[in-house]
Amino acid sequence: MTSAEHSHICVVVPVFNEEAVLGTFHSRLSAVLNQIDIPSTIFYVDDGSTDTTPAMLSDLLAKDERVGVITLSRNFGHDMALTAGIDLAGGDAVIVMDADGQDPPEIIPELVARWLEGYDVVFGTRVSREGESLAKRVSASMFYRLMNKVSNPRIPADTGDFRLLSRRAADALKHVRERQRYLKGLFAWIGYRQTSVPYTREPRIAGNTKWSYWRLWNYALDGLTAFTTAPLRLATYLGLITAFGAFIYGAVIIVRTLFYGNPVAGYPSLMVVILFLGGIQLVAIGIIGEYLGRLFNESKKRPLYLVESIRPARVAARIHSDA
Repeated sequence: MTSAEHSHICVVVPVFNEEAVLGTFHSRLSAVLNQIDIPSTIFYVDDGSTDTTPAMLSDLLAKDERVGVITLSRNFGHDMALTAGIDLAGGDAVIVMDADGQDPPEIIPELVARWLEGYDVVFGTRVSREGESLAKRVSASMFYRLMNKVSNPRIPADTGDFRLLSRRAADALKHVRERQRYLKGLFAWIGYRQTSVPYTREPRIAGNTKWSYWRLWNYALDGLTAFTTAPLRLATYLGLITAFGAFIYGAVIIVRTLFYGNPVAGYPSLMVVILFLGGIQLVAIGIIGEYLGRLFNESKKRPLYLVESIRPARVAARIHSDA
């Protein structure tokens, strides 16, 4: 394939309170897109920013005709904003990335080159993670490897959202409307021809990450419960093992009582057993509750996001005509 056979690329960038990095990021991204011999569009998805990000986006809109701005009605979360951008993006290929500069725009030409070779999904794989703590690097590595042990399909390790999607891959994602969106897993789930491009993840250009350890923990739970029932199975096995152990222990107590009598003793051990069994039960109920809560959210069938505005008007008109 050649670039002449492909008419347009759309870059989707979700932003939430990114005033510290937006200007620098756009300059880098524009410089890279200028080097590619394929027309391009940049869709910024404003996920309910409360700082000067909306004003900066308006300024970029006035200065760069390639820029389009999708403003959501409130903050729906990173994956929902990314979904909105993919849903509304046109072009023969869609590139998704964050605005913090950790996923360098300079890798885009290599993503495009692999796409032109015939791949539908070209994802960036991090060979190193600069600017991140040891705890975050270790926990991320453990999580990806755990996911690949229990999930189907396999989710590439050390891979974020930074990737290129062909038109048919982007269209395939439009059919997946689950609310508990773990996009890294959905990118793998759609299949098609996929390949990776290794790169060094850089520190943030400026500002602080929005991903606290608490948010990362909850996101990891979303990923585990969205692509595997292993926690439920683990709770079942744990219950069976505990029940078997309790049966053996009960048999020992009966035999010992028959042969040696039953002096009133063992209050500490009794409390340990009760607390242990109670803890196991609560953990199992909690796991069931996680899945039940996700079923409850899915059953309401609410829209994934609501769009407040799409600018400029020509972009909005094109989107509505395509719909």
